[in-house]
Amino acid sequence: MENLASRTAQTRARLIKAATKVFATAGLTGATTREIARVAAVNEVTLFRHFQSKEQLLAAVITEAIASQSQTLADHKDWTQNLYIDLKNYARLCNQMMEEHEDLIRTLIGEAKRHPQAASLMLYEANKSMREKLVVYLQNSQQKGTVSSDIDLKASVDSFTAMLLHGMLRFSDIPTTLDYSRQCYIETCVNLFVRGISTLPLKEAGG
Repeated sequence: MENLASRTAQTRARLIKAATKVFATAGLTGATTREIARVAAVNEVTLFRHFQSKEQLLAAVITEAIASQSQTLADHKDWTQNLYIDLKNYARLCNQMMEEHEDLIRTLIGEAKRHPQAASLMLYEANKSMREKLVVYLQNSQQKGTVSSDIDLKASVDSFTAMLLHGMLRFSDIPTTLDYSRQCYIETCVNLFVRGISTLPLKEAGG
């Protein structure tokens, strides 16, 4: 029974991995269950034993991506309470997650109007737990008086995340035309964000 469960789990994982690759290269509309089964080295009947439709398989791909990000967040060390250091660590982690799923993110951006629910799940829900944790952290900082009390924290965090997403996409598109590094871009985003929300000078905030 254990061997059967293990084989079932391995086949499911292989199908999800193959589907991630096919969705990223062929698009959500162009991807077929036949091609996904071929890449996974199983027959199509096996695929349908695990997933009843391509849409169900897409949902599994997105759920897997979200789960891996949540695990990374769970392993993330506690906040240091130094605003600049903590936001820099957050930015690095967020950028790493987006890079790991870049192909799928690009696919969902391109097909967001045709598949709004899938795009919403991947582009917004995937980082939801990270954003919520950062909002709570900033709320605590507001109570301590180190973050301005007159800003909308959720909107601020979304703006910060959008800057990081833009940078990730831009560097993968045209890295040789930019005269600054990826690290420089991330640090600049953090500097701008800290300057915008902190009640302290940047040096006192840790930058």
